[in-house]
Amino acid sequence: MFQVDIIEKCKQNNRKAQMQLYNQYCNGMYIVAKRFVKDDMDAEDVLQDAFIKAFSKLHQFKNEVTFGAWLKRIVINKCIDFLKSKKQQLVDLEERHLKVVDTDNDKWLVEDTITIDEVKEAINKLPDKYKYVVTLYLIEGYDHQEISEILDISEVTSRTQLSRGKIKLQKLLTLEKDGTRY
Repeated sequence: MFQVDIIEKCKQNNRKAQMQLYNQYCNGMYIVAKRFVKDDMDAEDVLQDAFIKAFSKLHQFKNEVTFGAWLKRIVINKCIDFLKSKKQQLVDLEERHLKVVDTDNDKWLVEDTITIDEVKEAINKLPDKYKYVVTLYLIEGYDHQEISEILDISEVTSRTQLSRGKIKLQKLLTLEKDGTRY
């Protein structure tokens, strides 16, 4: 059965098709949720809420992007909503105080000996305003326009927070390799 057929059956409230679609995406979307919401149970709750929303809004899915990309955005938005509800508010900065430092000669180099787990651990230690943008850009692969829509910030703010977050991330990774505690 083609995915388009499954989605059409889901739109008609076919429970078997909904379960099939859920099973196809639940593990990958759980991993996405866990990147934002660290607790297993909270990640599962967010995931369930995201699927409920996805199934209720399936009529809005127009095949302009893949279903997985559409669902992933819902999962990320649900994660951010959850974090906001837990008083882990995103810090809004006034744009007039921001300076874009995203340039071509902005070097993003880390030692070859640094593992992906060390990078993820360092990202988790970043302030929220940087952590979300860095995660969405470096790990999830969103561009600044998409990040600005997801986080309800400007593209300038997204670029600035990414640049500053990458600098802080590099410092954290350098300190870790030097054996210095941060």
